[in-house]
Amino acid sequence: MSELRPFHLAFPVRDVQEARRFYGEVLGCPEGRSADTWVDFDLFGHQIVAHYKPSLSDSVGTSVHHNPVDGHDVPVPHFGIILTMDDWKMLRDRLFNTEIEFTIEPYIRFEGEVGEQATMFFLDPSGNALEFKAFNDLSQLFAK
Repeated sequence: MSELRPFHLAFPVRDVQEARRFYGEVLGCPEGRSADTWVDFDLFGHQIVAHYKPSLSDSVGTSVHHNPVDGHDVPVPHFGIILTMDDWKMLRDRLFNTEIEFTIEPYIRFEGEVGEQATMFFLDPSGNALEFKAFNDLSQLFAK
């Protein structure tokens, strides 16, 4: 397999300044290029771009569906990143000190099974669902 390359994801937000505060200050993502209607962020080495969508405020939270996984209702769609366990714990602890309302509280999913992972879910201010996860053993990422 070739070297892992950063991914790029563009997603809608209802307010660029609100996205700057959330992704920049709460999640600690450095800001890249921007304009009045969009802003780039460095999400642990990956490029995400928040694009202003004026009509989004009318539909926040209405397009999220759920899929049952390990006894929880996982929001779909969602995006996020796989962190090291230490980075996941640091982010979890930072988020516990904010006013983040978790959709799924941080916990160990599939504990003692193939694919065991730490995970947590929450929404950004525009209603986009995010998942941050970590594996003690990254070889379990695609294990069956």
